[in-house]
Amino acid sequence: MLKEFKEFAMKGNLVDMAVGFVMGGAFATVVTAFIQGVFLPLLTPVLGGIDFASLTYTVVEAQLGEAGEVIKAAAVVDLGGFITAVISFIIVAFVMFMIIKGMNNMKKKEEEAPAAPAEPPRQEVLLEEIRNLLAKQS
Repeated sequence: MLKEFKEFAMKGNLVDMAVGFVMGGAFATVVTAFIQGVFLPLLTPVLGGIDFASLTYTVVEAQLGEAGEVIKAAAVVDLGGFITAVISFIIVAFVMFMIIKGMNNMKKKEEEAPAAPAEPPRQEVLLEEIRNLLAKQS
């Protein structure tokens, strides 16, 4: 059973998939850092100073005790985090779309490459000769 598992785990497709997951995770991290560190700060002045990182909506305010301690935490919706995640998803999805589109175009070019003309089978040659002879006789 251990030998079977080793053969399964070392198949090319499984290893390729594992490498793809690692690369995808690293790419998503880079995109998230780009969005939060470069894109959104540049977008803030364009949108009139709206900072997505601090964009939240409080559904229920926090309840404080007499001494100022929090009795019940506030219910807050993090809109900025959600918008950041959506922008990151769109960028990652677009890049993956472009990569797959490029790969499909490369496959089409490989398939369209003309193959060396193969010699027809002997039976087809004989049938063509018989057809040509019949055509001459009629």
